[in-house]
Amino acid sequence: MNEENNPGVLSGSKKILVVEDEEALANALKLKLTSEKFVVSWAPNGSVALDLLAQESFDLILTDLILPVMDGFAMMQKLQEKGNKIPIIVLSNLGQAEDIDHARSLGAIEFLIKSNVPLARIPDYINKILK
Repeated sequence: MNEENNPGVLSGSKKILVVEDEEALANALKLKLTSEKFVVSWAPNGSVALDLLAQESFDLILTDLILPVMDGFAMMQKLQEKGNKIPIIVLSNLGQAEDIDHARSLGAIEFLIKSNVPLARIPDYINKILK
């Protein structure tokens, strides 16, 4: 699941954790982000993401909210309780004001609605936050 040993990735690249249960979208995000020289790890749900975060350090988390086992809200809640300082971008189909407000209250810096944001623009948002 980890792209860390990919020889095409520059050393010192920023590490991104993609938390997404739709494997096709997760793979598309991994391809796009690795082509932009990010090191990408993938978790299919919030529980796996928390396990990875306990083992490795990441520069940014890109997460969906509707996930099996542990959703994005619960994952962000647990991270907030642990004093998380990693920037979080939510990429979700949810777009209600209360969902956006809830995600922001749990530490999301950016909230992107999947249907409104082309995949090619995701690195722009990440780069803006990681500057």
